[in-house]
Amino acid sequence: MTQEQQELYERGGVSFEQGKINEALNCFLDIVKDSPDRFADVHNKIGVIYHRKGILEKAAPCFEQAIKINPAYTEAALNLSIVYNELGRYDEAHRIFNKAVKTVCKARRVKDPYIEGKLANEHARLGEQYYDLGRYKEAVAEYKKALRLRPKFADIITRLGVAYRDSGGLETAIDAFAKALTINPKHLPAHIHLGITYYMKGFVDMAIREWKNALAIDPENRDAKIYLSLVSSAKP
Repeated sequence: MTQEQQELYERGGVSFEQGKINEALNCFLDIVKDSPDRFADVHNKIGVIYHRKGILEKAAPCFEQAIKINPAYTEAALNLSIVYNELGRYDEAHRIFNKAVKTVCKARRVKDPYIEGKLANEHARLGEQYYDLGRYKEAVAEYKKALRLRPKFADIITRLGVAYRDSGGLETAIDAFAKALTINPKHLPAHIHLGITYYMKGFVDMAIREWKNALAIDPENRDAKIYLSLVSSAKP
């Protein structure tokens, strides 16, 4: 993916998780409009959104395209079998389902980048749960597992940095945020959290710089505005 497509992918993922499916759909459609023969995972996500919206006649081609790009894409095949069934195309649904089951049996021996991406996200979600419980060591371990599968996921690197920081590893956290920004210089959470970490170390000017960098990317960023306001009011 290009940097712009990666940003759209991350934005679409956040919107989807927040239930803003129309915003997510627009992001994912923008990714594939110039690359219809790539990004099976994105086509699958578009199909899922159309399915949720009840637009089955648009959902089916998306899942079909995902499978065309990656014939071993089990999740897309299962999604397609569901849509076929709902459309009354029962024989096709049965055929696709059985093929997907056979693919699962072979998946243990085949390295699939799409499955790896999903596994990375699952490790990240588990890391988030550990983090929420204050179990930072376990959170760090899960984030690292995710990054072994997908080392360039800037959002996961940022979450790893937050776990490092909140367990007292400020220097390690700074390294993580800097790495995330090397991968994606416009990743807002990395700028925000790098600013917080600099401020915790007493590097006020560097913190202000990062929050201003965030505002340069998104002038309406609420967190950056609040932190800059707090720092300004704290100055003598």
